[in-house]
Amino acid sequence: QVQLVESGGGLVQAGGSLRLSCAASERTFSSYIMGWFRQAPGKEREFVAGISRFGINTYYIDSVKGRFTISRDNAKNTVTLQMNSLKPEDTAVYYCAAKSDGRYSSSSGYTSWGQGTQVTVSS
Repeated sequence: QVQLVESGGGLVQAGGSLRLSCAASERTFSSYIMGWFRQAPGKEREFVAGISRFGINTYYIDSVKGRFTISRDNAKNTVTLQMNSLKPEDTAVYYCAAKSDGRYSSSSGYTSWGQGTQVTVSS
């Protein structure tokens, strides 16, 4: 399994932006499909975005389309989630995750998880 460490969370006003980063320990980072999930208080963990191994394909849930952008830099072993036009309902702990098989558009099959980073959007 790959070790993942997220950073970049914080408190922002509605309409603002945050950029989350996830650093991976694995030298073969490009062999992993990467995703971002979030979990709000009292709710189940939700798949937010996924990206294919070389960043060619991306997937977003409807509620973040046009506002969030997932990208990766395989040379630096990092994946990022640029979040714009943030809304209070985006408040959650955000997790970076990795899997070696499956579809980038699917929430299933993730085997490695970061510790999470808190994002709070005030109204």
